[in-house]
Amino acid sequence: MIQRLSLASRLALLFAACTAVVSLLAGVLFNRASEAHFIELDQQQLDSQLVALRSTLQGVNSPALFAQREQQLRVELNRQPELALRITAGGQRWLDDAPGVTLPEGPGLHSLQNAGTDYRVYNVPLMAGQPDSPQLSLVLDITHHQHFLQRMQHLIWLTVGLSALATAVLGAWAARSGLRPLRRMGEVAAGVSAHSLTQRLPQQQMPAELAELAQAFNAMLGRLDDAFQRLSAFSADIAHELRTPLSNLLTQTQVILTQPRPLEDYREALHSNLEELQWMAQLVNDMLYLAKADHGLLIPKCEPLALANEVETLLEFFALLAEDAQVSLVREGGAQTVGDRGMLRRALSNLLDNALRFTPAGGQVRVRMVEGVRGVTVTVENSGEGIPADVLPRLFDRFYRADPARHEGSSEHAGLGLAITQSIVRAHGGRIFCESGAGWTRFVIELPKVN
Repeated sequence: MIQRLSLASRLALLFAACTAVVSLLAGVLFNRASEAHFIELDQQQLDSQLVALRSTLQGVNSPALFAQREQQLRVELNRQPELALRITAGGQRWLDDAPGVTLPEGPGLHSLQNAGTDYRVYNVPLMAGQPDSPQLSLVLDITHHQHFLQRMQHLIWLTVGLSALATAVLGAWAARSGLRPLRRMGEVAAGVSAHSLTQRLPQQQMPAELAELAQAFNAMLGRLDDAFQRLSAFSADIAHELRTPLSNLLTQTQVILTQPRPLEDYREALHSNLEELQWMAQLVNDMLYLAKADHGLLIPKCEPLALANEVETLLEFFALLAEDAQVSLVREGGAQTVGDRGMLRRALSNLLDNALRFTPAGGQVRVRMVEGVRGVTVTVENSGEGIPADVLPRLFDRFYRADPARHEGSSEHAGLGLAITQSIVRAHGGRIFCESGAGWTRFVIELPKVN
């Protein structure tokens, strides 16, 4: 199996490749600039030499006149040993200092290589503007220029190779050093377990690019820790809630079976066991309901609802309980919404049941409904002793009771009602929260507006 390159190795190779490309481009540009510069220098040298040659051969238009000026021309050419001259007129060569070399035709500057020697050839007429003028071919040896350019090309390739190698080494060191926080993150992630969810990455020591990732990683660990703690508490609560009725069932059954008893005693024991079993079945159903909510399986029906009618029906149901507790029930306002009638009735019923249980005699329970631009707000509030502020965030936790001292001591209320209510509200796309103060405790349900 081919081993994958590490991120540090990839970055090092990337740095090396980028450096090599940049160095190569810079070298090519410098080489082109050097060639252009040498061509310009050669052109200037040939132009200056042409001026001297035209001055020496001024008025020469026949071989006889050229023979008279040839000695003077030789003196001028001897001053430029790298320069050769060929003069042709009417198909005849008056002078040829480059025998055996085939020169390019056509006016202007040309480059030529012959027998390992590089030349710059400049073809111009002796007398400009005269069609029958002898033609001059100035041949300049530029081998030293080409040797310089070749050395420059070798130096460029050497520079490209060395710079790429140096960049790869330095890039690997820099990448390894820069990726140290990622390795630290990997070490923390490798050490995470159910017993070590309290570890956190030091965000202050992280570079700016990884600080956000470290923050998200720490937040994830926080959520995992919180979820694990809740799951552990949930398991303990389930065991605690089921232990009491199971213990009652076992004890009562064992006592009944210790000796023969009248039929009425067996009947009474079975009725008592039935109550415990019914409560346990309700607890299991509630837990299954919450499990469905956790997995997004609660899909409410969409039917138009007049909340005033629904609340009125619930208040009629709780009227006898409120009368026995000497608590008054009040409904204020009204609103229209779309939702699941059964689910919303269950949520409101849970809130009303809680409100009645914790409202002192002579108190009041109010249900207010307001329909606004953003949606519907339903508030269930009751007078009486308030709830401490530090307890409010945990009211909707499963099996949580705000005040165990006020609990009735039976298995009738397991602390799942508010959790179920929250799941129902969330399934409708809304939210629920609790406020307590000034002698009132109010649960507020906000449902979004449905077009």
